[in-house]
Order: sequence, then structure tokens, then C-alpha cells
Amino acid sequence: MQEEPKGYEKDKASESEDSQIAAQDSPESRNEQIEDLNIPAREVDSDENEVLADNEAQTDSSDDCRIESELSIADQGSEDSLDGAPAEDSDENQQEGPASEVRPWSHGLDEDFGENDYPRPEIASVVEAILFASDEPVTLQKLMSVADISIANDVRAAVEMLNERYENCNSAFRIEKIAGGYQMLTHPVYKHWLLKLVNVRSETKLTQAALETLAIVAYKQPIIRADVEAIRGVSSGEMIRSLMTKGLVKITGRAEVVGRPMLYGTTKKFLEVFGLSSIKDLPKVEDLKNPGT
Repeated sequence: MQEEPKGYEKDKASESEDSQIAAQDSPESRNEQIEDLNIPAREVDSDENEVLADNEAQTDSSDDCRIESELSIADQGSEDSLDGAPAEDSDENQQEGPASEVRPWSHGLDEDFGENDYPRPEIASVVEAILFASDEPVTLQKLMSVADISIANDVRAAVEMLNERYENCNSAFRIEKIAGGYQMLTHPVYKHWLLKLVNVRSETKLTQAALETLAIVAYKQPIIRADVEAIRGVSSGEMIRSLMTKGLVKITGRAEVVGRPMLYGTTKKFLEVFGLSSIKDLPKVEDLKNPGT
């Protein structure tokens, strides 16, 4: 008989020991050991995937409990913070101020605006606003009607007050009585700068001949054309028609003489252009002859 190598017996012994260890570690062996010890434990599954699933479920459950606990603590802290801080008023809870509270006049106007919603400004401010918005003189009666003022002296006092304010603060404006009404004008000292901004309208530009004719009509009105020509010494029909086109001269009637010639006089626009309240404000002829006196 052939003799086996010495290491062969050693290998067989090692294999026998490994088999015994594997048998002890098998699921069947573990179940038998648990039953022998009478331990009421759950059955040991042989499927490793189910064991891992149970472990993951336990981990998830533990994490959920931890998150709920943290959220509860955070909510409690938030409530404490809110209790300690003043509560903010929502739009629904905000209340309007007292009825006597005055809102600013510059508040935007809308379709629901009413005069009673704002405090009534002083008379002087109302008069100032009307004159500022008008591009022509406003009569006393018109001012009283628009401003709802029943006393004429109140309007006059308001104009005086405004002019006093303008003078005290060196304002560029002042209110003058022109053509039977009131008009807001710029002070003559600003003429140099305003001429750079505003071009003088061509219809108000007058030649020397036109100025002579207009002066005669203004001082001698009502006057017929023949008398104008007698003073100037030349035909003036064309000049009179030109002045009528510019709105400075108009027909005021007919003379009670042979042929009933037309009478000419100045217009309201004439007063406006020359800054006069009435014809009575024209310079005296004597003053024009002796300007130095």
C-alpha cells in the first residue's frame, strides 16, 4: 500500500474543524440553540435581505422620532419668540386714523375725491391757483364765482396779501390788474432772460407807423379814419386794417355825420398787451411831451 504524505492527515483534520464551525454558524443551528435556551426571540431568518430590511426600518423609525422631536422643539421656540415680540398688524386689522387727522393736500386724486375729504385752503391760495392756471385776466366777478367767495373785498384782500408775500420773498411773480381783471405776471426785471426762452409773437410786433396809428386811436377814441389821417398826414386805412387783424383795434359804432363813417377804438387785447387795467391808465399826453419832468 502506498503511504500518504504526512501533510495529508493535517489537511483532513483542518477540513473537519471547518465543517464543524460552519455547522454551528448555520441558521438551523442558531434556531436550535435559541430553542434550547427557551429565549422568546423572533425566528432568525435565513434570508439576509429581510434582515437588512428590518434594520433599515428600525433606523428610519428612529430618524423619524428624532426629526419630530427637533421640529417640536423648534415650534416651541418660535412660539416663545412670537410671544415676546410685538404682533404685526395685518391689512385687515389696521384701523384708520381719527377723523380729525389731516391728510396731505398732495395726495393723489381719484374718482372718489370730494371737497369735504380735505381741509379747505385759505382764500389767498385759491385765488392764486385760479390766476396761475388762467392765461388771461380774470375779472373780479369771475374770481368770486370760481372761488365761491361772496364778498368782493375778500378777493381784493387776498390779492394784496399775495403781492405782499411775493415782495417779501423777492418772488418773480406779482398780480396786476389788467383789462378789468387780475392776472399773474412775471416781474419786469426778468424780461432779459424770458426773451431768450419765449419768442415774441409776430402778431403783436408793430411797426413805427402802426404804433403811431394805434396811439392816435387809443387817445382819441372813438375816432373815424379821416381824423386819424388828418393827424398823421398820410393815408391810414391799411394801418387800421392791420391793427384790426391783430385784435388791437375794433369798430365801436358809426359817427353821426354825413356818410355815417365807422368809429374805431381799442380792444381788451390792447389793454392786455400793454399791461393796462383801463384806458384811464394811459400815460398823460403832457407826460409824454415832457418825459423828464
